[in-house]
Amino acid sequence: LGVRCYSEGDFRGAFKHYEKAAELGNVDAHYHLSLLYLMGEGVEKDEEKRAYHLEEAAIGGHPEARYHLAAIEQQNGREVERRVKHLIIGANLGYSQSIQALKTCYKDGLVSKADFATALRGHQAAVDATKSPQREAGEKALAQF
Repeated sequence: LGVRCYSEGDFRGAFKHYEKAAELGNVDAHYHLSLLYLMGEGVEKDEEKRAYHLEEAAIGGHPEARYHLAAIEQQNGREVERRVKHLIIGANLGYSQSIQALKTCYKDGLVSKADFATALRGHQAAVDATKSPQREAGEKALAQF
């Protein structure tokens, strides 16, 4: 319901639904709440609440939340290790933007060759784990429309 409210421009309604889902432990809801607090849609902008909901989503295994936490670490000038750790976890969850950011970190000398290689293998394993004949058939069917 939160997604539907959001797509219809009812940001306050989206907030209410996401808030309830987050209280029940839904990590996607925590992630969406972080975006609402970032943009100030349906709520006042609030960086602390944004960070809280990103952390909750990340702890629950949301790969995009890890990527955004890494960005916050960079913006705030915090330890490179924390940023890289978020990116590695995101990559291991199969999030492509995390692996791209790690590639940049590797080129900049912020990540060792061994750590980057391990993250690449973890990313590929996560991507491979989502592949199935049923999923491929579904993607083919959708492509025909």
